[in-house]
Amino acid sequence: MDDDLPPDLTRLRTLETWAAHYLTRIRARIAAVERQQTQQQPPAPTAAPPARPAAGPGRARTPDWGLAEAGIGVPVTEIHRGDCWARGRSLVAVSAERARAELADGAQPCAVCRPDRVLNRPQ
Repeated sequence: MDDDLPPDLTRLRTLETWAAHYLTRIRARIAAVERQQTQQQPPAPTAAPPARPAAGPGRARTPDWGLAEAGIGVPVTEIHRGDCWARGRSLVAVSAERARAELADGAQPCAVCRPDRVLNRPQ
């Protein structure tokens, strides 16, 4: 349990009520600021805005699968899901077919994201 919260139910319910009330105030302020901003913005052009990249401006698209080559800090070649937090910085994007082939050739699946559970399923 967190040490900064009271242990009894009465005070916990009081804090819950206060937090809900404060959250209502915050959401009302957000709505007011959004209304104010939309009133101050110039009218939108009639042409469609340019398409934005899925990963955000200046960021590369996250690959579906990746290969972390054996090297310093990585004792064996590992296969990761593209969004795995344990993938490291040097992930090479690969297709699902290549990831399956690497697993068949002895590459280790990541113990965190377990890509073998998805890649080894019958299609």
